[in-house]
Amino acid sequence: MTLRLGVIGMSKGNGHPYSWSAIFNGYDKEKMQDCGFPVIPQYLAQQEWPKARIKDACVTHIWTQDDELSNHIASAALIENIVQRPEEMIGIVDAVLLARDDAEQHLKFAAPFIEAGMPIYIDKPVALSVTAFEDLYRLEKYTGQIFTCSALRYSDELKLTLSDQQDIGELREIHAVTPKSWNKYAVHIIEPALAVLSSADKIIRLEKNAANAEGGALTVHWESGVITRFFAVGESAVAPISIRVIGSKGWKDLVFTDSFSAFKAALQDFVDGVRTKSVNSLPEFNRKVVGLIEAGQGSAE
Repeated sequence: MTLRLGVIGMSKGNGHPYSWSAIFNGYDKEKMQDCGFPVIPQYLAQQEWPKARIKDACVTHIWTQDDELSNHIASAALIENIVQRPEEMIGIVDAVLLARDDAEQHLKFAAPFIEAGMPIYIDKPVALSVTAFEDLYRLEKYTGQIFTCSALRYSDELKLTLSDQQDIGELREIHAVTPKSWNKYAVHIIEPALAVLSSADKIIRLEKNAANAEGGALTVHWESGVITRFFAVGESAVAPISIRVIGSKGWKDLVFTDSFSAFKAALQDFVDGVRTKSVNSLPEFNRKVVGLIEAGQGSAE
């Protein structure tokens, strides 16, 4: 049976309603050129369609705060139905993609679907404080109902191979850099960095570091002795999303470039979790991520 998905979007500067929907549905090349995010039609054009689509699931409904925008996303990403209120999707779709990255709005938009017992993928960051995180998760009807992540956690480019680990030796430090704002983009480097660490490792000290007005910086000392340093450089500087992993024998630079593969892998994991009723987005991991995002806020001078 094909899963029916509903998309709720969009927020400023975030093209996920276009890209996520296209990964399920395919897309109209001409309409997608006008989506306002040039990188999306570029990486979509590099795929082989319809082979690149996620199988056995499709986006059938969409809501945004603007009818014209909803119509354009629907035409670009081949979505059949536009609704006037998000709640109209309850009982019609099997799961929801909350494709907005304005975390302060997540509880408002997610609550009706969580309370209705529907699986929901909430775009990163799920929350900007541990309190807001707990308010959201308190509504869960079952563990695993909320799926959230930075898709970059699924990026093969940001993972160490066994050979890399052997070359690096014992882990000493991780230095991670992202463009744009701390609140929206720090999650993209925090999640892949945490995936390198042991899940049992514990934070023993946090240090806020000076940063420019739009960015942020945080140093984390772990019980294992590893130090992680996270930097968001803000809107006025240009930098790739990159992670340098430093060990006792060497180092490895990991640089993110492949958005499509990361998005597809994350969306596939969500769909697989819906089908098998498994917990593919661990609440304890997500809480740790939010705690670090909160800890780095206000680090700018």
